[in-house]
Amino acid sequence: MPRLHYSQLRYLSIILLAWLAVFFLTRSVLLIAHLGDAGVSLANLLGLYGVGLIYDLSFLVYAAAPLALYLLLCPAWLWQRRWHQRLLIALAAVSLFAMFFTAVAEWLFWDEFGVRFNFIAVDYLVYSKEVVDNILESYPIYPLLALLAVLAIGLTVALRRPLRAALQAPRLPRLRAAYALVMLALLVGLCSGLVGQDAPRSLGGNTYQRELASNGPYQFFAAFRNNELDYQQFYATLPDAAVAEQLRTEVAEPNARFIGSDPQDIRRVIDNPGQARKLNVVLVTIESLSAKYLGSFGDTRGLTPNLDELRKHSLVFTNFYATGTRTDRGLEALTLSVPPTPGRSIVKRIGRESGYASLGQQLGAQGYDSVFVYGGRGYFDNMNAFFGGNGYRIVDQSSVDESEMSFQNAWGMADEDLYHQALKVADSDHAAGKPFFLQLMTTSNHRPYTYPDGRIDIASGGGREGAVKYTDYAIGQFLAQARSKPWFDDTLFVFVADHTAGSAGREDLPVANYQIPLFIYSPRYVKPAQYADVASQIDVAPTLLGLLNLDYVSTFFGRNLLRADHAPGRALLGNYQHLGLFDGQNLAILSPRQGMRRHNDALGLSHEWRVDDADPLLRRDIAYYQGASHAFGKRLIAWQPDAQSSQQLSQR
Repeated sequence: MPRLHYSQLRYLSIILLAWLAVFFLTRSVLLIAHLGDAGVSLANLLGLYGVGLIYDLSFLVYAAAPLALYLLLCPAWLWQRRWHQRLLIALAAVSLFAMFFTAVAEWLFWDEFGVRFNFIAVDYLVYSKEVVDNILESYPIYPLLALLAVLAIGLTVALRRPLRAALQAPRLPRLRAAYALVMLALLVGLCSGLVGQDAPRSLGGNTYQRELASNGPYQFFAAFRNNELDYQQFYATLPDAAVAEQLRTEVAEPNARFIGSDPQDIRRVIDNPGQARKLNVVLVTIESLSAKYLGSFGDTRGLTPNLDELRKHSLVFTNFYATGTRTDRGLEALTLSVPPTPGRSIVKRIGRESGYASLGQQLGAQGYDSVFVYGGRGYFDNMNAFFGGNGYRIVDQSSVDESEMSFQNAWGMADEDLYHQALKVADSDHAAGKPFFLQLMTTSNHRPYTYPDGRIDIASGGGREGAVKYTDYAIGQFLAQARSKPWFDDTLFVFVADHTAGSAGREDLPVANYQIPLFIYSPRYVKPAQYADVASQIDVAPTLLGLLNLDYVSTFFGRNLLRADHAPGRALLGNYQHLGLFDGQNLAILSPRQGMRRHNDALGLSHEWRVDDADPLLRRDIAYYQGASHAFGKRLIAWQPDAQSSQQLSQR
């Protein structure tokens, strides 16, 4: 075995030991900050640090491989050059800076999302301008980088003697260098075969403990590799016939007639009773608005006076849940009425994001002008391609004149400016005698939490509380302006969040953290009431079309919640790995590597149990997600305008 008195190994060991020390400190600081949530015993603590060490070493094997390869192959004549040795010392300084930067980035990411680097961090890299602008507006980034640079230089100076001693030590003989290369290759292969995104850390149990046992950089690259997961390969399955039967049972309604030839095709003709009502629809999707922030849901800080007043005059869904933890998941569920299949949302599956039977397509076929109105730049999260390819025209920040925007930050224009654009579109369509469907997406309730001055009594940039209160203020102003419009009486206003402000918890899918508000407001057509059964974002589209009494051909996985004969409620919720079904009391969870669990009393003590596919709730869970993955792969949710027209005509 090569000994560490050889130059290359001594130099490399100094860098790797420094990285290990920072990984240890990062894990310890995060643990101390969340000691109550993690709930660790001595045995858990030993396991946490033991598993963490495996991930730390695995990452360092991958990260150090290119440098180790260079050090072992570097010729003696080059190694001995003074400039080369200075270059290696500078490289050590750069490595230390990267080490400190990673530690700080992990802390900030954990503070925002409650987890190590994951699929969200990978996703954000694609939209670097918005993310970088957001970071610059949220944190004192330049002083922070300067401080990290000073720390890295200071530590390099402190390590100058051992680094120089390492570089001046005898070099590995060729035979031993070859042996070290073979060992390096074996280590890389061993890590690749034995260590994965969820092994040795296990599925289930306390999520904080599992995340603390992870390594942020390792999980980042693992998430990058697994950004799309094949359902059949990674998750528990049922026979196709069983999925078909269960899935059709889930979506069946007395006014629905299945017409798909594939047994798992849920395409069906929906015959809504009564005269069709061509009411305008304004669907406002609000960034990160957890139900817990609303006074009418129990908050005592007075952040949402306008929404609290609106609740008194609306149809309110008090047990309503987001499907995911990101904006694209909320838009996917509201637009396509599909469960959150593993990996990327359909919104972001570039090249496969278009041509679906969306809510916009359905209303467009009925003569509506379907418009997606976004406060930011629509290339973010691939929104423009998704909505433009599914029956909508686009109004976003890039199509709005600078003079019409009173305020902008990293994510886009202020909510009040977004609503101004929506009013312009509505006025134009009304003047042309055309019903409109406006699907809005706001941005102000997002870090850096900045908004125009003088609107509310909390200073801009002060945190989430101010952003929530400004979001509420802008909604109040929008409705006040809309009430003066000639089209107001014939318009349905829908206010719903895209997801909550934070979804991290002790469980993989902490149900309470997915709760969001849903208000439907139309003084002439919708009586104020409360709907208390469990409901999901995927139920919004069929419920709206039911309110309009429109007949259509549906590929929706959701239900019309307002039918008197609706089935018992359920909510589909997940993240990019774990897929859940909540029935109002218990939660079934599907995880990669065929993991199957359920949490009884999911909103209470949440007892976790291992189950198999004989469990009824688990079978429902599988049917939704296996069926949705099959439907996406086979294009069973594609828009078929000819079939739509012929099927509706055949009913009359």
